[in-house]
Amino acid sequence: MEILQIVAFALIATILVVLLKEHRPVLAMQLSIVVGVVIFLRLIRYLSLVLEFLTGMTMQANISLVYLNILLKIVGIAYIAEFGAQICRDAGEGATAGKVEFAGKLFILVMALPLISAVLETILKFIP
Repeated sequence: MEILQIVAFALIATILVVLLKEHRPVLAMQLSIVVGVVIFLRLIRYLSLVLEFLTGMTMQANISLVYLNILLKIVGIAYIAEFGAQICRDAGEGATAGKVEFAGKLFILVMALPLISAVLETILKFIP
């Protein structure tokens, strides 16, 4: 199972980061970032499978791909904001992490406006 490999890799990297943090904090932070990127790159294959499935389901349901694209962008923003915030926290910058999370939430809200508008328009069509 690939999850076991990812967890083992992450645990080994975490031990190295903890050991390095005392003597070489900059190197420890860089290693932590690289580990996050490597794990993300290992998961891209699975993300493409999810994307193909969702695209197929969207087409079968006769829903515009515009809405799927918006949802995928929202999920991407959430993951990127979380990843960035965790890096900030690992560096001891909790306040900066909070600001990154706030920015992510604001961007998600902006991206969701067309979806909110479409839902409201649909509801208004049913109200006499």
